[in-house]
Amino acid sequence: MPKRTAPPDQTNSKIRRVEKTSISEEIANQIMNLIATEQLKPRQRLPSERELCIAFGASRSSLREAMRCLAIVGVLDAYVGGGTSVAQDGQKFLAKILEWRLISEKHDIENLLEVRIGLEGIAAASVARDHSEVTMEKLESLVERMRETLSDPKQFTSNDLDFHTAIAEASGNKLLWDMIMMIRTQLAHGMSRVLSLHHAIPLSFDEHKAILQAIGRGDPSAARQAMQAHLNAALLRYRDTAGSAPREKGIPVRRGRGVPRKLTSVTARAKRSD
Repeated sequence: MPKRTAPPDQTNSKIRRVEKTSISEEIANQIMNLIATEQLKPRQRLPSERELCIAFGASRSSLREAMRCLAIVGVLDAYVGGGTSVAQDGQKFLAKILEWRLISEKHDIENLLEVRIGLEGIAAASVARDHSEVTMEKLESLVERMRETLSDPKQFTSNDLDFHTAIAEASGNKLLWDMIMMIRTQLAHGMSRVLSLHHAIPLSFDEHKAILQAIGRGDPSAARQAMQAHLNAALLRYRDTAGSAPREKGIPVRRGRGVPRKLTSVTARAKRSD
């Protein structure tokens, strides 16, 4: 019987024969490396199962196990009757990593909250630096809706989420948007307890108004500081509900000074001050 040879294929030529004991793991590692080095690109279809088995020098069962694992974590997209291709982006893969860390390490919610402070601070500064009238109108409308739902924690929480989502989207940075949204998804359950604290909702409302005003003034530094102050306060409130750390002395959460109770157009005020 003639020896089988792999048909010519640029991807196959980059694959080395598997020699390690864990064959499926080595196959998965090689595929990940090909993606990392851009020899396999997003949406690119992989060679057929037969071609890959020949190139790896592996059985179908080992190849299928590796491919199945990569599909589960979102590195590959597998279609019935349509072959397998590289995922369009790494959002699902990163989300799975965060999900596993939250399951395996109970303190990761606090770690994510700290990361969120940095990411959303950057987003707020970016929007303050360059935003449209449509963006401002949307943010003003969301803060007004928050004011109208101060006595409805569930609806207030929804408006709060929409406000932060709108800022992340308006930043124009797709990677920043993806990271913020993944973190917020993972935090959804834990953060639902934060607004149950006494006075948490009115305090949060004032903090959101401060963020809005800084963005409206076109002040990136103030917008970053306002967002980070708000999220740091949220972190302290979470610690209060989780009991993971005593309330830090010397860092009281107070109502913002000089913040008007009735929301008016920030854009209009900025124009009058020019």
